[in-house]
Amino acid sequence: MEKQVVDGLREVFQSGRSRPLQYRKQQLRALHHLISERQADIEQALKQDLNRNTYNTSLFELISIENDIKLAESDMADWAAPQPVKKNLNSALDDVYIKPEPLGVVLIIGTWNYPWAMILQPLVGAIAAGNAAVLKPSELSEHSARLMKELLPLYLDKEMYQVVTGGVSETQELLKQRFDHIFYTGSSVVGKLVMEAAAHHLTPVTLELGGKSPCYIDKNCDIAVACRRITWGKFANCGQTCIAPDYILCEPNIQDRIVEEIQKTLLEFYQKDPKSSPDYCRIINTRHFDRVLALMNECTIALGGESDRSQCYIAPTVLGDVLPHFKIMQEEIFGPLLPIVTVNGLSEAIHFINAREKPLALYVFSSDKTVIKRMLAETTSGGVTVNDVLMHYTVDTLPFGGVGNSGMGRYHGRHTFNQLSHHRACLIKSFAMESLNDARYPPLTAARLRKAKFFMQHRLCSLIISTTAAQLLIP
Repeated sequence: MEKQVVDGLREVFQSGRSRPLQYRKQQLRALHHLISERQADIEQALKQDLNRNTYNTSLFELISIENDIKLAESDMADWAAPQPVKKNLNSALDDVYIKPEPLGVVLIIGTWNYPWAMILQPLVGAIAAGNAAVLKPSELSEHSARLMKELLPLYLDKEMYQVVTGGVSETQELLKQRFDHIFYTGSSVVGKLVMEAAAHHLTPVTLELGGKSPCYIDKNCDIAVACRRITWGKFANCGQTCIAPDYILCEPNIQDRIVEEIQKTLLEFYQKDPKSSPDYCRIINTRHFDRVLALMNECTIALGGESDRSQCYIAPTVLGDVLPHFKIMQEEIFGPLLPIVTVNGLSEAIHFINAREKPLALYVFSSDKTVIKRMLAETTSGGVTVNDVLMHYTVDTLPFGGVGNSGMGRYHGRHTFNQLSHHRACLIKSFAMESLNDARYPPLTAARLRKAKFFMQHRLCSLIISTTAAQLLIP
């Protein structure tokens, strides 16, 4: 079945249906209609999957999808236009440019923690770039997956965009097919399997993975504000966010103050009983509940720790004096547990971060510009936010993606379009002035080589494409 789906999409794609920009804009508008007209259905599905309420669904998923759609619709013509490049003297009379082209059929494999955004945001870029797409939502967020399969054919061209549901076996069967790009969001473990399968067809991949995103709190900062922002980013969606602060690094003498400020903030955000708060989500299923709970075994609970397996509920929990060899420090937590690891100053914090896999996100809180500059200069990560958390994700002009073990490739806004396009190098030459080419033809001489070297090494500043070529090439 999966082969029939992919072959069918490829046949329609090769007919040229998605080449015109007007077609792509129509599909983006239809996707926007899906979000706006069926918002209540999406909210209900997420309530069933993650116990997420209406406001959090809009804040963490739907607004970002709508923003990406509007941006792509307004800027797509500019993104898809031929891009002039600088020329050397050898190509001075030629038209030289980069032409973004659709790749073909794209596979988008989503994840369960943000099941709509992690599928539809890449889809926006795929549509804008002119690709066909197969969407594979996670089976763990089953209500969202079922609804997506039901709704998408009602709004989008079902001969160009299809949803395939199911579990591991269906995903494995999809990965056997030849795609022109695979866009995967999820764990590093599965990311390696996706990359291995893609290698069979030499298919390029975008891997949006995760890891342990560190959060360094300098003693020279507004600790109350820092803890308020960290508490929001860590415990939103019950800690099931790939760029949530995974652990705190701080000096021992401010650890108690940090716990105290987080406790105050939790009371403000979720009142005395987070379990009854409409803003507090649940762990996705009992398997993940058991995994997260087991991570606390060696730890000292400074705050929280309550749980209820029947509801997949784990309270917002802070763990103090966590040591680097503890199990909780060996894997991404992906739950509402916040370990505090104490370090003796900035240099030790930097060493601690650099001794581990490159994280998807890095957070530093400080009022000292020297501290900030050192942290930025001496570490690396997919993205970084200073004096806040998560917010770099919301800026659509910034590329979002990992480095090393936290992923490869990038997306959001124009970056998604570029990631899912082929950037074709183009040079158009006339038949005139053939004598200028003598320097490269045999019989080669020292004089001809000097002439060729001169023409190839000197650049022109002109970025002009001939009007005729531009008219021919803009869709």
